[in-house]
Amino acid sequence: MSQPRVLSLTGTPRDMGRVHGAAFADEIRRYTAERVALAGSAVWTGHAMERDAVLALAEACLDAHAAYAPGLMLELEGLAEASGLSLAELIITNGFTDFIDLVYARGAAGGATAQVEDDCTAFLIPDALSVDGHGYLGQTWDMHAGSRPYVLLLQGRPDDGPRFMAFSLTGCVGMIGMNAAGIAVGINNLLGAEGQIGVSWPFVVRKALQQTDIEAALACITDAPLMGAHNFLLADRHGTGINIEAMPGHCHITRRGGAALVHSNHCLDAATLRRCRPRAPASQASSEARLARAQTLLDAGGLSAPALMALTRDPVICVRATPPLEMETCGAALMQPATGQFWAVQGLPTENDYARFTV
Repeated sequence: MSQPRVLSLTGTPRDMGRVHGAAFADEIRRYTAERVALAGSAVWTGHAMERDAVLALAEACLDAHAAYAPGLMLELEGLAEASGLSLAELIITNGFTDFIDLVYARGAAGGATAQVEDDCTAFLIPDALSVDGHGYLGQTWDMHAGSRPYVLLLQGRPDDGPRFMAFSLTGCVGMIGMNAAGIAVGINNLLGAEGQIGVSWPFVVRKALQQTDIEAALACITDAPLMGAHNFLLADRHGTGINIEAMPGHCHITRRGGAALVHSNHCLDAATLRRCRPRAPASQASSEARLARAQTLLDAGGLSAPALMALTRDPVICVRATPPLEMETCGAALMQPATGQFWAVQGLPTENDYARFTV
């Protein structure tokens, strides 16, 4: 049983980035080298690109990131300084799946790609269905199994915003999290066909975690010039829950009613589905099976923190690496905004214990 790695970050954005970069410089360089290489691979994107072309495409996205979230760009600059990497390289590391959408859109072949990274299962639980009267946002966090060693929890105390706890990877600014104001953010990857020069999803997550109101957090998603496709889930301490299927130039918003809301990796809205690239049959079947299984488990009731942790350990939902895709549940998170409780597990939930934190 392993406990999650936790890195504490305090101070100015640049200070936070420097601490992160210095603490894991070797890991960040290794992981970034892998991500940049994969971003030019036809297996992932449908067409091969030379390294220089890949980096030039990432470089073209820097201005969009700086305009969207200047403070987060300063944090990325601190990360770059401490790790010895370029900002373009770190843009790819942070927003890899969105960047794949961008590279895919630059090709002419179309069709399904041989490799995808899209196996998360997420859920929003309303107050009325929770055993203790306070709702939850939770999810498994599934990636290529090679990402597992780089999983990291960031415990942030920034000078310019609320405290936060965020699931991340070494070199990334944050990918799932909750702040001290009770704003919680979760994600699922979607396969977008219309990637564009724009902002990657970790910047969107962290900007949402700088907000103290859920409508302001929602605007961070709907107003963003998104690079690629992602599903975002938002919850707050007042019991509000929102799901957003977000594509470049289009968002479909669903506000949770009295029932639990579940989302996996296929679009549920016709307008967003039209903006997706083709999905391999096995990937579609996995997403549909996980969605159905999670809904069945939630419909059974008795929704407490232990019950929701058990859901993430279910053999349909907790994904184990198998060839050729090698996708695996590399962690999971459960957040209760009303109480500030944040539970996280690093690695397979079936083999590791959840650790509890208070944001």
